[in-house]
Amino acid sequence: MTETVKESPAYTSKLNLAAEKLGARALACSDDFFAEMENLVKPGRGIFIADKYTDRGKWMDGWESRRKRVPGHDWCILKLGAPGRIHGFDIDTNHFLGNHPPFASIEAVNLEGDPDVKTLTSSEIKWTEILAKSPLNPGSQNFYPCSSENVYTHLRLNIYPDGGVARLKVYGEVFKDWSKVKNDEVIDLASALNGAKAVLCNDMFFSHMDNLLMPGRGVNMGDGWETKRNRTPGNRDWVIIRLGHKGRIQKILVDTCHFKGNYPDTCSIEGTLVNNDNAFNPDDPSIKWFPILDRQKLQADHEHYFENEIMKHDALSHVRLNIFPDGGVSRLRLWGNKV
Repeated sequence: MTETVKESPAYTSKLNLAAEKLGARALACSDDFFAEMENLVKPGRGIFIADKYTDRGKWMDGWESRRKRVPGHDWCILKLGAPGRIHGFDIDTNHFLGNHPPFASIEAVNLEGDPDVKTLTSSEIKWTEILAKSPLNPGSQNFYPCSSENVYTHLRLNIYPDGGVARLKVYGEVFKDWSKVKNDEVIDLASALNGAKAVLCNDMFFSHMDNLLMPGRGVNMGDGWETKRNRTPGNRDWVIIRLGHKGRIQKILVDTCHFKGNYPDTCSIEGTLVNNDNAFNPDDPSIKWFPILDRQKLQADHEHYFENEIMKHDALSHVRLNIFPDGGVSRLRLWGNKV
């Protein structure tokens, strides 16, 4: 089956708050007879294996409910990887052709703590509709913007009346309540869960720069930032990270987990303090980069910690990780204090 790919809206450059690797989870659904709800938050668009069947029917890489013979519609409740403001959705029906839902809507709620399924499915929860009932095309990425400025923690995807959705991507920005973080508290300023974002790089041929900031260690070589091979003498690849909050760095981790024949030879880190955000222009002459970490030798598949090597610096909002000459880094951690 040929997948349908549409041009992605600008909001898809935001973080996918419904990504499994960020910590998003499918918690409950009305029915997932044919294919499990957990698939909704997995990476990619889903695959199709022509001759693969289960004891319940055709195996599908997505969430699929059985054919409904009574009034009503199916639904699935998800917890986002982090609280956030939502800019748009991709309700992807990839490979669901004769079994996709004709329509979908999305509701949201902001809840403290970790409410259980009984609470989430009770009448006590007041859901807010943030995507009205909208048409879905089969085998397609169905993009819809979201204009709400509210912060949400949980979503309910409704499909009408039944059928299959391969993936749900929820693009937005993590909300971190920094007023609850003390000035002397050491926190990872480069964590996606704390609002950090990779905003620009010169190359991410093999894997995306956002992976650098995900929780945990990389699960494989694809779960990191990797540039293509560059034979230019003196080459330097780089990625710019907007920190979750302005701060000063006390400890650094550069993790080359799973990168063995393709790790960078050396790395360095620079910092700057600017007010602009996603429209960051590294060629702006007003931006002054200053050294945070001089070039350091790296090893294959190794966690490199730097503390005494960190240079004295003022508050910064962005960092630039430089790798020489090219290669892959799994994770970057920048522990420090907010300013």
